[in-house]
Amino acid sequence: MRLDVFTLFPDAFTWFSQQPHVARARELGVALNLWDYRVHTPLRHGQVDDAPYGGGAGMVLRIDVICAALEGVFGGDAVDVRLARRVVELTPRGRQLDDALATELATGDLCVLCGRYEGIDERVAQLVTDRVSIGPYVLSGGEIAAQALLDAVVRKIDGAVSNPESVAADSFSPGLGGACEYPHYTRPAEFRGWPVPAVLLSGDHAAVERWRRERLGSGEPPPHQD
Repeated sequence: MRLDVFTLFPDAFTWFSQQPHVARARELGVALNLWDYRVHTPLRHGQVDDAPYGGGAGMVLRIDVICAALEGVFGGDAVDVRLARRVVELTPRGRQLDDALATELATGDLCVLCGRYEGIDERVAQLVTDRVSIGPYVLSGGEIAAQALLDAVVRKIDGAVSNPESVAADSFSPGLGGACEYPHYTRPAEFRGWPVPAVLLSGDHAAVERWRRERLGSGEPPPHQD
């Protein structure tokens, strides 16, 4: 599997690349490639953006820069890049990232386009297969969103997570019927008068399983214990 990320800030992915599940995926043959738009720009002085037509604040990443970057990395026409892989633009106008989409994207090669400033020229729609958002809010650029998307995708790759049961029983997974995972507790059994539910200490595995099933999907915070 090949993961290609186009960004103005490749160094933003240093920490992400070093995470254990990402490093393990790379050892299994998954290639994570980071490409700088500025290296491939056809414009002078590393220019990648310009003022928006019609006026307004901010700058827009140019479509000729995006095409040049895709063609410089993959060869051929930028429009054809999507024939061999999913090409994702990260944008607040996109489909909301969820577990189902992460599963879809984990089935083959993936190319991710990070925006910046006011985003990418709308004509990028001619180049992508997917437009994805990680939530109804605005970030300064697509790098954080790209790491969120890639983290969700890499977890789906067989062998990336050391214990496959962790993935099978993740929140929103088919194994849990798409529900949030049940609450977790660990030592100490009591802290500041906040006890662990007695059933989890009982050794009764059937009772523990029932307790967990009953609490699937619960996202409400527990009541305060005074």
